[in-house]
Amino acid sequence: MTIAVTGANGHVGSNLCRALKAQGHHVRALTHHHTTAIRDLDLECIQGDLLDPSSLPALLQGVDGCFHLAASISIQGDQSGMVWKINAEGTRNMVNCALEMQTPRFIHFSSIHALQQHPIDQGIDETRPLVENKGLAYDKSKAEGERIVMHAVNQGLQAIILRPTAIIGPADPEPSLTGKAVLQLLNHQIPALIPGGYDWVDVRDVVDVAVKAISKGTIGESYLISGRWASLKELSGLISQISARKTPGVVMPMWLAHVGLPFISLYSRLAGVPPLYRKETLQIIAEGNRNISHEKAHRDFGYVPRPLEQTIGDLLDWFEERQNTTTFIQ
Repeated sequence: MTIAVTGANGHVGSNLCRALKAQGHHVRALTHHHTTAIRDLDLECIQGDLLDPSSLPALLQGVDGCFHLAASISIQGDQSGMVWKINAEGTRNMVNCALEMQTPRFIHFSSIHALQQHPIDQGIDETRPLVENKGLAYDKSKAEGERIVMHAVNQGLQAIILRPTAIIGPADPEPSLTGKAVLQLLNHQIPALIPGGYDWVDVRDVVDVAVKAISKGTIGESYLISGRWASLKELSGLISQISARKTPGVVMPMWLAHVGLPFISLYSRLAGVPPLYRKETLQIIAEGNRNISHEKAHRDFGYVPRPLEQTIGDLLDWFEERQNTTTFIQ
């Protein structure tokens, strides 16, 4: 089959392209900037831009399916407006083109952040409402992207929505935000931890569900792809245990983290790394739900997440193998 992919150069996208190629599919990727993560793959690359509708028909012409992963991930708000433009308007352009080209199946990547997190003491499944006007810029943009896709489903688009949690694992060549966090913990570039954590899911498990969604799953349905919740302290401990290297273990109170944001930013600049803690990061960690169901994905795709310990071990091995040619591990 010929499969179109947007966001092919990202963490999930590059792993997805490799999985599709391994199954013998012809992959057509929309490229806009550099293609570092997929430069070793034999892909058909289409130069285009989500915000330029005229460039999209060449991507979708004659395909058997499309994965729409391209998005702007932000933990710093949306001062330029590009988060909304790419995640909402870019998605609108894609689904309009898919409707016009009669794309057989459209798999849209959303996020757990598209859903309202409160009440956080109750588990989340696919019945949880989407974020409304209140919330972080990224969350609102992903929720709007879902609304656009579902409106297109009512017009005949054969779409399925996937909502992963915090994605982690190999391969991670850029690296991703989660990959950077692991490296900062490993390289002692984080002075202290904060309370709270995330639900972590292996990128390979996410890709496995995505590939199955080409032929399985119910049109018009959404699927949560969760893994296991772990605090930042537990994650740091796993990294330390597996790597046999000391990692941060001190947990500062959340109020102190808020007060210390300017100092954390300064520390990160001096260390030469982007700050892991920002105002939005603290909110996400504080409001992260510890019980996110993947029962629906298990029922329809046979999804079973691998242990977080295995994910961390494989990711550290992947970084270790590349330390001679990169600055991943110091």
